[in-house]
Amino acid sequence: MTYFKKIFSYAGPFKLYIGLNIFFNIFYALFSAISFVAMIPMLNVLFDETPKVAEAPTFEDFSSIKEFVTDWVNFQVSSTVETDPHSALMLSIGLILVLFFLKNLFNYLALFFITFLRNGILRNLRNDLFQKMVELPVAFYSEKRKGDTIARITADVLEIQHSFLSILEVVVREPLNIIFTLVLMFNIDAKLSLFVLLFIPVAGLIISNIGKALKRTSDSVQKEQADLLSMIEETLGGLSIVKAFFAENHFNKKFNDSTQRFFRFNNALINRKNLASPMSEFLGIGVIGALLWYGGKMVLIDQTLSGPVFLSFMLLAYNILTPAKAISKAAYSIKKGDAAAERVLELLETENEIKEPTQPEIVAQFQKGVSFDKISFGYEDHPLFDQFNLTIKKGETVALVGESGSGKTTLANLLNRFYDVRAGAVKIDGVDIRNITKANLRELVGIVTQDAILFNDTVANNLCLGRPEATVEEMIEAAKIANAHDFISALPQGYHTTIGDGGGKLSGGQKQRLSIARAILKNPAILVLDEATSALDSASEKLVQEALEKLMENRTSLVIAHRLSTIQKADKIVVLDKGKRIEEGNHKALMEKDGAYASLVNLQRL
Repeated sequence: MTYFKKIFSYAGPFKLYIGLNIFFNIFYALFSAISFVAMIPMLNVLFDETPKVAEAPTFEDFSSIKEFVTDWVNFQVSSTVETDPHSALMLSIGLILVLFFLKNLFNYLALFFITFLRNGILRNLRNDLFQKMVELPVAFYSEKRKGDTIARITADVLEIQHSFLSILEVVVREPLNIIFTLVLMFNIDAKLSLFVLLFIPVAGLIISNIGKALKRTSDSVQKEQADLLSMIEETLGGLSIVKAFFAENHFNKKFNDSTQRFFRFNNALINRKNLASPMSEFLGIGVIGALLWYGGKMVLIDQTLSGPVFLSFMLLAYNILTPAKAISKAAYSIKKGDAAAERVLELLETENEIKEPTQPEIVAQFQKGVSFDKISFGYEDHPLFDQFNLTIKKGETVALVGESGSGKTTLANLLNRFYDVRAGAVKIDGVDIRNITKANLRELVGIVTQDAILFNDTVANNLCLGRPEATVEEMIEAAKIANAHDFISALPQGYHTTIGDGGGKLSGGQKQRLSIARAILKNPAILVLDEATSALDSASEKLVQEALEKLMENRTSLVIAHRLSTIQKADKIVVLDKGKRIEEGNHKALMEKDGAYASLVNLQRL
């Protein structure tokens, strides 16, 4: 129930709809009960048992409203029966039709307003989940499967809609329905009413015992569904490798095993859920049987109850069984939705370790440089940097080289604050970047990665990602500097061409030049180039390298490179090995030193 309360906290902005739903549900429940009582005059006419009321009753006060309404209806019907029995029957039927029309009208209005509440909660929940997904640091997704996050935003939220939010329709309406019906039933006969009243807690106890294992089974279903989505996402992402290594059968078997587990878990879940309806119906029939025996005895033997009143009472009893069954299903829904809500709330309540400063400092203009000041950092139980220092002066190009795992990309990630250092500080103009807002930091730092990350949108929208207010002229100028304008102009709709998922309609060199043009348009003071040419052929590399050199002019740059020929013009080259600096200097000095850097250059020449 805790999860339900947390999900329902999203109902705050929709208080008006809640109020209107409750208002119309009150009238629905009232007319639902009264419509069955209205059967009595019609049955009295049919069985010729209409009580004779000689004079029209007068209304005195609300304490006697029941007697007034009964006498008034009986007066109208009995006076009409004497002159025209057919008209009396039509009058009774007309009364029933009006009451049932009002009942269904109020039911529709109640459902009309609850729809806005349900869908509003769903919309806001999804918005918060997506915002949380984007806010969480890169480190979170290096530890979690992306498919699991996708499952929480899609499948788990849908489960909440079908389970938790569906009970909003019954949480007010059905209890009111039962209350109003019981009031009328007790007014008719208290002893008969006790049979129905005892049914509700007994049924609730039985159904509660059946549903104890439902949350555990539902949790297994949700987790298996997340594994399915993860497997689909990973397989599609690496489909070329799957085919190249002829691994289709391996992945098919993994997927089939997962769907088999999902099949088994889901069968157990649905079978337990399906047990609620027949169980409640069987219990209801048991109560009806008891009512028929006891009420029939009162009508036929004791003659303390009339036949029409007893039949109306039976209809009222049936009117309690339907909402009681709906409440039992709602109890199942809460159990089933608990697992999905737990997974959704776990994501929503995940703490973002990359926090905004409470009293931020503003770096309005980059003036001095970047420094890694005695930083210590590692991944989980694998330490990498320990008291590491590095300074990059304004306008200087510093290149990082070394074998894989030496810490080159980690330094770039720390500068972008994708992770936070464990000790020491990364500083821009002497200000710890943890004391700068994320927005301020993103304005100062731009990045071009090895894998050109583009989105399934137009060229223009991809270019303007970091600067939405850029003009068409500025966009074209940035593309020209990046050697991208010519190929963009040759596309079917030029800058308005959609480039496909991940820029799949472009070549590797075109994608990289597009990402460089995006960085040029953003015009950051500090530029991070993470192996921006390592995946390109020689012809594309030349075009991209020219674009990069234009991009780095008069700009502070941190360059990570595997192709050492691309960094020979760097002001400073730092050679790393397992988080330690083993050499530093420009290309000429390091070659003369004939150390680790010279060995790497000679290996690449070979």
